[in-house]
Amino acid sequence: MSAEEMAAPSAQQPQFMTSGGSRTYPNESLIENIEVDQIVVPDKTSWKNLFAYMGPGFLVSIAYIDPGNFQTDLQSGAQYKYGLLWIILLASFAALIIQSLAANLGVVTGKHLAEHCRQEYPKIPNFILWILAEIAIVACDIPEVIGTAFALDMLFGVPLWIGVLITGLSTMVLLLLQQYGVRKLEILIAFLVFTIAGCFLAELKYAKPNSSEVLRGLFIPQLKGSGATKLAISLLGAMVMPHNLFLHSALVLSRKIPRSVNGIKEACRFYLIESGLALMVAFLINISVISVSGAVCNSPNLNSDDLQSCQNLDLNEASFLLKHVLGSWSSKLFAIALLASGQSSTITGTYAGQYVMQGFLDLRLKPWIRNFLTRCLAIVPSLIVAIIGGSTGAGNLIIIASMILSFELPFALIPLLKFTSSKTKMGSYANTVAVSTTTWIIGSLIMGINVYYLADKLVSSLRHSHLNIVGTVFCGLLGFLAMLIYLAGIGYLVIRKNKEGSHLIALTASESRDMANSVGDASVYTLPREDIVDMQLPQRRTSDDLD
Repeated sequence: MSAEEMAAPSAQQPQFMTSGGSRTYPNESLIENIEVDQIVVPDKTSWKNLFAYMGPGFLVSIAYIDPGNFQTDLQSGAQYKYGLLWIILLASFAALIIQSLAANLGVVTGKHLAEHCRQEYPKIPNFILWILAEIAIVACDIPEVIGTAFALDMLFGVPLWIGVLITGLSTMVLLLLQQYGVRKLEILIAFLVFTIAGCFLAELKYAKPNSSEVLRGLFIPQLKGSGATKLAISLLGAMVMPHNLFLHSALVLSRKIPRSVNGIKEACRFYLIESGLALMVAFLINISVISVSGAVCNSPNLNSDDLQSCQNLDLNEASFLLKHVLGSWSSKLFAIALLASGQSSTITGTYAGQYVMQGFLDLRLKPWIRNFLTRCLAIVPSLIVAIIGGSTGAGNLIIIASMILSFELPFALIPLLKFTSSKTKMGSYANTVAVSTTTWIIGSLIMGINVYYLADKLVSSLRHSHLNIVGTVFCGLLGFLAMLIYLAGIGYLVIRKNKEGSHLIALTASESRDMANSVGDASVYTLPREDIVDMQLPQRRTSDDLD
């Protein structure tokens, strides 16, 4: 057994192991007052262990079926029917690879992405990365707030601005489920995901898209015109969310896994399978949304008003369109799916924000306080736009939020790619040359697309602005300067070499062999991170629940 394959006792991180003399023994209680609902992976190789790992992937998959994705999907289907389905297929594969890297980082090192950033980067870059991550979480929360408000309007006729206020309270109620354990919360999120899937599968029954055309759009790449290219860019940019990388690397720390070669490899393998299953459900939902939109907006029975709605289809217009074309039940199903999407997204967004704050600043807040702060930052602009601009303004705000997320992505993706390719952090579990090459190509493609998307939006805004020549040139120079600073920040993250190693990969090869001979392979466990678990499970603890 090599040095990279066995964890060392650490005085700085006592929640992972306790040491008795110079040996670590399997029957010791590694954390006092272990959580009642602790999820323990059995210390044996079995496919049944997969069920112990199920959960984090479904929480992560929510970001791929949030209201912002729905709006982009609707526009894609309305304008190009099934022609952009292949983009969803490619983006889903890329998302699976990138999310698996985030899970591997947490499993192997025992630290999540935000903690690695704090350990690796100087104070100023670390602080800037934290600010950017917080902005990304707020930008992700805005579509969820507006989407939930749209859903309440569709179901109960609640005015949009009142719906925005209600969303600030609804998630607080759902977060009370934390006290029943992490498994219950994961089951709730999975239930909401399957509710969304069920609603859109039922929509397919109403819409009856042509299956051969759907398959052709899924497997035959095509881009018809510059408009299709822009929508394809939007679809790709919306599929990988920066906050999701922080979230996934932290959620995997909620399991107690064997700290051994086989244990770590099994955890990485099963998290990959679990993420694949969850993202497959998200993939089918996105395919369903585009197919329904494509079938409805290309129906020969549309009147002139419906055709106008399809020209600029957003979440609100989609409800009225489905109601007129497919019937009232179709509209209600869409609203239920949108409500489930918005509510589940806000729960995972709250956790992502908590992990980001804890990781970058070593600062923890109670989930309801964290949720309240994030909600306020998202509700204020949403409320102002809802009152002044109505549903049209709210729809435009979703587009702005998606642009911000595209801007933020490199500042989470580049550290993840560098850390998981680093021998000093991942040891023998670092990405192979083939994996590193593939992931850097995927990452570069996604980041390049997002940079192009931002530059195109800047040029387009300047062209259609009502400023005089001096004002246009001045704004253009400011935009160009901002783009240079942005690219310089990306360059800094790419060029800078990793300096800090992982605290869990610390034993020499001989020490590792001695420990293996003493206590046997797969006998050293990693318990759930107490600080991570506490953020999810503020439960009562008793001495009767110790191992």
